[in-house]
Amino acid sequence: MKKLTALFLSAVLALSLAACGSSAGTASSAPASSAPAAAEQPTAEPAESAASSESEAEAAPEAGKALVVYYSASGHTKRVAEDIAAAAGADLFEIVPTEVYTDADLDWTNSGSRVSREHDDESLRNVPLTATEVSDWDSYDTVFIGYPIWWGIAAWPVDGFVKANDFTGKTVIPFATSASSGMGQSGSLLAEMASTGNWQDGHRFSSGASTSDVQSWVSGLGL
Repeated sequence: MKKLTALFLSAVLALSLAACGSSAGTASSAPASSAPAAAEQPTAEPAESAASSESEAEAAPEAGKALVVYYSASGHTKRVAEDIAAAAGADLFEIVPTEVYTDADLDWTNSGSRVSREHDDESLRNVPLTATEVSDWDSYDTVFIGYPIWWGIAAWPVDGFVKANDFTGKTVIPFATSASSGMGQSGSLLAEMASTGNWQDGHRFSSGASTSDVQSWVSGLGL
């Protein structure tokens, strides 16, 4: 009887162990879920897109810079030059004679005034300037050159600047101010003097030209 009881207990124990082993096997298979694999998907595609965008940004050329160079005897050309610079997003460079013209010097009705004497004697038109060198000159693709009209030509203080600089590879756009005179041959004469650069037709502004007039002209250039 004791043997039968022992055999019965052994059988029950064996069945219990088998059931536990089956449960453990089922539990150990749970990690086979695909969730962790999804969390570890590669991120190569977004990285490639970022690299491509960075490459395109590096390849994009920089827009050329513009410069407005001007000589102003009585302030009219300076005002127009500043309006052009604002409209074109350009830098400014003022041509300044070492001996600035006074109101008396500019009195063209007086045959003995400085401008009258310089007009009559071309050898006097070589006007020394405080500076002709522009910082970072090579970076400018477009150069506006402004001046008042004196006796149908560009005011000669501009000549010194034009002769001192190399305009190769630059688009040069002259502009002038005057009460009544037109551009005349002022632009073409400066182009001949420079002998370099792609000189465009000039534009004459009246002494009282408005900012909107100047902005309209700059917009029409398609810069």
